[in-house]
Amino acid sequence: MTEIEYAVRNPATGELVETYPTATDAEVRAAVDAAAAAYTSWGRTSTVADRAALIRRVAELHRERSAELAAAMVEEMGKPLSDAEGEVDFSASIYEFYADNAERFLADEEIPLGEGEGTAVIRRMPVGVLLGIMPWNFPVYQIARFAGPNLATGNTIVLKHAPQCPRSAALQEQIFKDAGFPEGAYVNIYATNEQIADVIADPRVQGVSLTGSERAGAAVAEIAGRNLKKVVLELGGSDPFIVLSTDDLDATVDAAVFARMDNAGQVCNGGKRFIVADGLYDDFVGRFTEKLLAASEGSPLSSVTAADNLDAQVATAVAGGAELTTAGERKGAFYPSGVLSGITTDNPAYHQELFGPVAMVFRAADEDDAVRIANDTPYGLGSYVFSSDPAQAQRVAEQIEAGMVFVNGVGLDAAELPFGGVKRSGFGRELGRFGMEEFVNKKLIRTV
Repeated sequence: MTEIEYAVRNPATGELVETYPTATDAEVRAAVDAAAAAYTSWGRTSTVADRAALIRRVAELHRERSAELAAAMVEEMGKPLSDAEGEVDFSASIYEFYADNAERFLADEEIPLGEGEGTAVIRRMPVGVLLGIMPWNFPVYQIARFAGPNLATGNTIVLKHAPQCPRSAALQEQIFKDAGFPEGAYVNIYATNEQIADVIADPRVQGVSLTGSERAGAAVAEIAGRNLKKVVLELGGSDPFIVLSTDDLDATVDAAVFARMDNAGQVCNGGKRFIVADGLYDDFVGRFTEKLLAASEGSPLSSVTAADNLDAQVATAVAGGAELTTAGERKGAFYPSGVLSGITTDNPAYHQELFGPVAMVFRAADEDDAVRIANDTPYGLGSYVFSSDPAQAQRVAEQIEAGMVFVNGVGLDAAELPFGGVKRSGFGRELGRFGMEEFVNKKLIRTV
């Protein structure tokens, strides 16, 4: 069995703060047993209103315990305190959204009959135990967008968090207990990859949701496929940020800097490839580089390993002919912001996701060329289009191969908006009404 260290290791100092024991095989089996029992006794008999009330209490407890949750994120993965507090608040809003809308989203849907007497109704029912595999970059938000809709539906959850976020995992499990969910409705496990493979194979587990790397998604999807389990995958992204025209270049540059530097550049749908029309390129890149480099001071990356990985990618890009403009020298997990230019299609970085505060910039000859560059990626998560011409913005948005397009704005994610991608960024959706549709039995009831 491969040992995984569940530990809090402060990336800013390198200090090992606290370790958590990896679960035994018996403990993992007991967690699935508890989730299956809870579904039988509660998931099938509780009302939507009952479940919504519990979800609302979860939201309240997130706000009441915001300081504790935020402090855990700061220490576990280096998130700035204000960002951590904002993440807790957004997560509470997600739970409130599902508490407010669960009855409407799960209401029976009548199907008009083409012929014959009687009625036909789609009744949205829970499916059973679900496994969630969550990442380290948003330790509270990622759980909210998985747990909120699925618990409101009546499914039960076994949750494996990232090994570097065990304290966040424990704090959130306690919130669900204190909110009044029955034993087993939400169970946290500190499991190994081998144990997770066994959980996916368990016939009582009906689906898996993973947010993480492309490699992890492929591995989980392979096991799930062999066992005929549905999966929702939110994987990597190398999101294009397209600048075609602007009435306020400084504001567009500020938006671009935020898109790259949010969470120290460790956001799946953060802007990573900045594609600028020829007439604006020099002016934009000059201002963008100045502001991005000035924004370098602050939080570390999530770990020294994360900084090592980014460092290797940047070095390979430069060896392949790219030019790097950087804010300084790396210090442990602190990685300086930088801009890579002159990246050709044969450069390894061209098709990679850089997970950290380093941007790639590309000159586009015209609108069509910008779309071509934007779509020339294996990923398709999010994208950004900036244009002062509304017709052009909509025309380009229509052509972008991505699950999400944000026009003339950044940081526009909301509880009601579906989140997800296409191509190698995964499939399925979270958040909004669509996030509640993934793990439900759309049961037909035809009566004459």
